[in-house]
Amino acid sequence: MSSNTPGPQQGPYDPQANPYAAPPPPAQPPAQQPQYPGAGYPAAPPVYPGAAGMPMQLSNGMGTAALVCGIVGLVCGITYFLWVFAVILGILAIIFGAIGKGKVGRGEANNGGSATAGLVCGIIGMVLPAIYLAALDAAVDSVF
Repeated sequence: MSSNTPGPQQGPYDPQANPYAAPPPPAQPPAQQPQYPGAGYPAAPPVYPGAAGMPMQLSNGMGTAALVCGIVGLVCGITYFLWVFAVILGILAIIFGAIGKGKVGRGEANNGGSATAGLVCGIIGMVLPAIYLAALDAAVDSVF
């Protein structure tokens, strides 16, 4: 009662498979065509001077410094007894704001609003102590 019908295929995890049996021979690979060095890789594109490479990194430090100096100078200008700091920080805010606006104009920065706000706050921070000092001078002159 032998049958020529093959049984189910034995897989690698079949418990009835003989683990010590020789593995079946590998299939023959198809005939390959000769390989040339560099075959399969496209040619590199030509490089032109000034071509698109890494974008320039923006430097927004001057506009940010102008804004910080302008706000602190404005707060110092509102308080009368810190007028010296208000004048110093106002000058710095005006300088940093002008440099920051120049960088925005050249495309080196993108925070023109911060530079402008720092410039305006620096100017106001310098004007307030001048108004206080003028009012103090007028008050002293009227008393004496």
